[in-house]
Order: sequence, then C-alpha cells, then structure tokens
Amino acid sequence: VIVSSVQRQAKHSFFWQFVFHTYTIAFTLVNGNGTPKAEEYSLQQKQLLLGLGAISYAACVGALPLTFVNRYTLKSSLMQFVVRKLLPAPLLGLTSAFTVAMVRSPEFDNGIEVMDRNGKVVGVSKKAGEKAVMETALSRAVLFGTTFFLPEVLMYCVQRARFVKNPRAVGPVRMFVIMSVLAGMLPASFSMFPQCGEIKRADLEPEILSSTEETELFYNRGI
Repeated sequence: VIVSSVQRQAKHSFFWQFVFHTYTIAFTLVNGNGTPKAEEYSLQQKQLLLGLGAISYAACVGALPLTFVNRYTLKSSLMQFVVRKLLPAPLLGLTSAFTVAMVRSPEFDNGIEVMDRNGKVVGVSKKAGEKAVMETALSRAVLFGTTFFLPEVLMYCVQRARFVKNPRAVGPVRMFVIMSVLAGMLPASFSMFPQCGEIKRADLEPEILSSTEETELFYNRGI
C-alpha cells in the first residue's frame, strides 16, 4: 500500500499494484468460504485463472491515471491534483472489491452452506453466497479506498499548516500517516459485517425454505 501510493511512474505503479493485488487475492483465497465444489472442472484452476485476470486488470486500471498524466504531460495544477490525489483512492477501492468478487465468484455460482442456530447445515444457498461475497468486497473497498484517500487529506492539512518544515521529512511523515490509517482501518473494515453472517429465511431458495422452520439462518462470510 505504501509503495503503491508514492509511485509517480506508470510502469512502477503497475508493477507494485500487481504485487499488491496478488497478495490480497492470495489472502482472499485462503480466507474465503470453502463450500463450493465442482466436478466438471478444477475449482482451484478456475479461481487461479480468474485471479490472474483480475490482478492484471486491476493493476492496469490502477496505473491508468499516471499513464494519462505522463503521456499527455498535463501541467494544469487542477488536473495534477485530480489525477494524482483524488483518483487513486476510489480506483484502488473499486479494483480491490472487483478482485474479491472475481476470485470468490464460485461462491455465488455454486452457493455456500447455511446453518441454523445450532450449527446444523440445512442447505447450500447461492443467495447467501452472493451476500457473503458482496459484503466482503465492500469491506475491502472501504479498507483500501480509505487508506489511500485519508492520508492525502491529512498530508494536505499538515503541509498547509506547515507542521513539517523540513522537506526531507515529508516522505517519512507520509509513510507514518499511511501506516497509522491502515492500522486503524483493518479492524474497522473487518468488523463492518459479522464473520458469521445472517440471512432471513424468506430470502433463501425454495428448497431451503421447505427444510427448516428457522426464521434466520447463518453462513461463514469469510474475510
């Protein structure tokens, strides 16, 4: 996150965002819901191919603002501010959510297990899978979008108020601010939705409705 945020060249930005998204996708694969099974193809192969495609796409999108600036040599201070300061945060948030949705797509394609209050599995639901993936994608977007956006705002205030008078100290201060925001956002984003998600019985598929009388069922959301 830190290295990606300080890049000024498109090639370097692409490389470091490729590394960043590779790590987050590996984390997502390890911490997803393990219910989906498939007989007609290797699920792991599909997820790896989807992951590689998502990583490449996300890295290209993340490097796009710098590519645009470097190619067209935009000198307008407003354009420089928009492209270098404002665009990276929403782009990283959106691409982080996109990579989660792509690599965990088998969960809403095939469904995940839903359980009653006693932990008894009552069925496999695609709707619960979709809810679990969307909640995780949203929390990931908030985590990395905020981690890119908030430090820029704080650094603008610090530089405007001239708290840091030595120009050489700006870099270390920026890194400290990014690390502090990331450390604070990790528990905040993970706690946006409970690890054991809830879904109302009425929102589930008909075959599950007929197998239980519980009004609320539960599923493993993943992180």
